[in-house]
Amino acid sequence: MIKELLISFRRNTGHKPERIIFYRDGVSEGQFYQVLLYELDAIRKACASLEPNYQPPVTFVVVQKRHHTRLFANNHQDRNATDRSGNILPGTVVDSKICHPTEFDFYLCSHAGIQGTSRPAHYHVLWDENKFTADGLQSLTNNLCYTYARCTRSVSIVPPAYYAHLAAFRARFYMEPETSDSGSLSSGVPGSRMTAASSGSRSTRVPAGTTVRPLPALKENVKRVMFYC
Repeated sequence: MIKELLISFRRNTGHKPERIIFYRDGVSEGQFYQVLLYELDAIRKACASLEPNYQPPVTFVVVQKRHHTRLFANNHQDRNATDRSGNILPGTVVDSKICHPTEFDFYLCSHAGIQGTSRPAHYHVLWDENKFTADGLQSLTNNLCYTYARCTRSVSIVPPAYYAHLAAFRARFYMEPETSDSGSLSSGVPGSRMTAASSGSRSTRVPAGTTVRPLPALKENVKRVMFYC
């Protein structure tokens, strides 16, 4: 995927990316080292396959939303410190006290809480060759949250992670067996059925032995369009 993106970037802009900033979702803390080792190596190989000496600096950031940390204003009566729903203001960052004492991580509440208590996103910087300052990466991440194509407000995690979710969900509809009206999936194997998961991730698993049809090839007129949005 990285190689295809690099080729597309060069074709559309006439030059190669000078640096790569990579936001990764869906990684638990126990998987940090494994994912960093595998995926950073894959990015390096993709760059080298484009040109032997091409190795742009890479920043690898993991974003997490499934945690139990909540942030509150010191004084709920102070309207300058809270929004209309009583939540902390969008753009609030915490990078001390409750963060790791030696690693580069921070909590960012980039969105305005409309209902309920806002849940900040937890960002872990696993690798940083671009030498970002804490303020620089936090500002970049917060600013990106205002660029989501589906929304005129800021969102809770960086749009690249949201777009990856949308693309994966769209690809699932092309690859998985046909879905019935009841929400169950017919596996194609006689006498077997599989029910879609009701969790927030909406993940489905195809039973062993089921043939999954390959993704259809994209037409040229949609390759540069985020049709999955």
